Parts: sequence; structure tokens; C-alpha cells
Amino acid sequence: MAARYDCAVIGGGIVGLATARALIQRHPASRLLLLEKEPEAGLHQTGHNSGVIHSGIYYRPGSRKAVTCRRGYELLLAFCRQHGLPHEICGKIIVATEQRELPFLQELYRRGGANGLTGLRMLAAAEIRAMEPHIAGIAGIHVPQTGIINFRVVAREIARQIMARGGDIRYGEQVVDLRQGQDGVDIVTAKATHAAARVINCTGLHSDRLARLAGGRPPWRIIPFRGEYYKLRPERRELVRGLVYPVPDPAFPFLGVHFTRMIDGEVEAGPNAVLAWKREGYRKTDFSARDLMDTLGWPGFRKLARRYWRAGWAEMERSWSKRKFVAALRRLLPELQEDDLLPGGAGVRAQACDADGNLVDDFMFLNDRRVLHVGNAPSPAATAALAIGEHICGMAFQ
Repeated sequence: MAARYDCAVIGGGIVGLATARALIQRHPASRLLLLEKEPEAGLHQTGHNSGVIHSGIYYRPGSRKAVTCRRGYELLLAFCRQHGLPHEICGKIIVATEQRELPFLQELYRRGGANGLTGLRMLAAAEIRAMEPHIAGIAGIHVPQTGIINFRVVAREIARQIMARGGDIRYGEQVVDLRQGQDGVDIVTAKATHAAARVINCTGLHSDRLARLAGGRPPWRIIPFRGEYYKLRPERRELVRGLVYPVPDPAFPFLGVHFTRMIDGEVEAGPNAVLAWKREGYRKTDFSARDLMDTLGWPGFRKLARRYWRAGWAEMERSWSKRKFVAALRRLLPELQEDDLLPGGAGVRAQACDADGNLVDDFMFLNDRRVLHVGNAPSPAATAALAIGEHICGMAFQ
């Protein structure tokens, strides 16, 4: 007999965990299951990002990203204070290095105010130098409501709370089938079959595949983009005091290569955004024929590639050439030398692409009978996770 649950969450990243926590808080008498294919929580997007608590300055006012980022920011800080989790609100600067970037810098300032940020300040070149003596820019924005954290630590604490409240977390169970019926969903893993009245798909890099397993035809395909990092040598960390970002290209949902002083004191440089040949491909040589065919076979990706192949090629060049990667970073830090950087880690971003070749720029959810799919939850999903969990909980049982 399959174990029966009121709700099952598939995916043990920070969004899945936050969703499970919201469900068990709102419905404490319900039976809750969380399934994760890895041996512990938060091993993919949650554990491979740069650990930035985003303020919400980038996002279109009124969008899901904007609303949940601001709400999630407050919830995350309260959560960290309550449970003694290390974090620091250190602020950051966004730096324009060319005249053509100034209009969008002004737009970011406007968006930040519209999204409720306080203390924003436009910076002249001399003020940038006063805050970051080695950074070059013609104008900037100081964003005080930005911080640093280790999201894997947050994920572990959320998992602990779920289990303490009676939730059932099963690690090492990869879902291989979802069978929707009139009374519920049978969830088949390599180890067991579970039954739940409602299922929430929070599988990130595999969200489209789970949607198809559930019998749906999702109007998106996950395109994996690897973000590669270098880190400053310990003796050169004084080059960067805090968090320094460029003005992002408005055509893409990526923030550009930047410098991040992390909670452990290291300074990361990156990431780029290069097409990954494998959905969990953290190394340049990682390859999956199935994953690559899924990408190349999607009409939307082919349209995207025809439109932006030059930008994609430039990212590939930076991936394989440290010299070109450093050249991109020198726009912000002119005195940076190749020898100042050591190899860092990498993450893979699950980016939804629609059939028209657009990279989906907001969080996206799809209800399919008894299964709710989180179709797109890239950055700032880690910052916004507790608010996203609240939102999903409301959608699942409305």
C-alpha cells in the first residue's frame, strides 16, 4: 500500500523547503511529504549561488519577483535573527562604466524606490572611489539593503523545522513517474510509491520534465546556464571591500560579472552565463546527450540562439579564456591581473524559455489538476523563498 499524504512537495532546494514549511505552518494537522533525490537538501541552485540577499532593486514594480523579493527579504532577515543564522547587511554599489548605461542606471533607481527600498543614493565617480578605491565608474547607486548569507545553512534550518513539526522528508528518492487520478496523485520513486491529494513540483532544473511526467504539456523548457566563478587570492582581497555590480544588460535576466565579498570572507568574481551541456553540469566538460537534445530540440531555444548567438558566443569565449573573463571584470576593476584570480566554483541556473524564444523574466507557476508546477524560479528565488512558499501555499489550497 502507498503511504498517503495530504500534500507532497518534490524538490529539496530552498523553494521546495520554504513551501513545505509554509504548508505545515498553515495546516499543522496535515500529513506532509517532501521528496529530494539527493542525500541532503540544497545541493544544486541553493548551494551553488553567491549567497547574496537581494534587495529587489532590479525587478519590474508589481511583478512577482519584485513583490516576493521584498516580502521574502523581510521574512529571511527575521528568520535568521530568530535562529541565529550568520548574515550581514553590507550594502552594494551598482556601477555604470559607460554613458550608454546611465539611462538604465536611472531606471534601476526608479524601480528601487517604487519597490519600497530606502536609503538609495546616486553616486558620482568620486563617491564610488571613496567607497571602493579600486573600482572605476562614471556613476553608480549605493543600495544599502543588500546582504550576504550562506543559503545552504538556511536550507538546513528550514529542513530541521519541517521535521520538528512532523513533516516527512525523504532523501535519495528520485521521482520517476507521477500518475494523476480523481482522488490524488501516485508518486513513484526508485524506492517506493507515495500517494498525495496534492503535489507541488519544485524541482528547478527538472521542473519541465516533472510537468510532462504528470501528463502535462508545459509551455516552457528549462535551459541550463552555467555560471562560473573565480575568486580573488587572499592577499588581493583588499581590491574589493564589498559587493560591486555592473549595470545589467536589460535584454537578459542576468546581472553580469561582478564582485561579491562572501559571508566567509572570500571574494568571488563572476559569474558568466554560458549554456550548459548538462542540467547539473558544474564543470565545462560535463555532458548529457539527453539534456543537450532537450535544449536543442526546443523551438524556443532555436529562436533564442538565432537572435542572440553573438552574445552566447562571447560567453563561451569567456568561459574558456581566463584572459577574456578578466577583461570583462576590468571594466569595474582596471588594475585586476590574471594572477589575482584563482579558480572558483560554478552553479547552474534553471532558466525557463518559452516557445517564442523569450527567457521568462518572472517567477512562473502552472496549476495542472492536482499538481502545481513552479516553472521558473531563478534569482532572487533564494532571497524570496519564504515569500514564494507563502504564495504557493495559497495557490495550492485556494
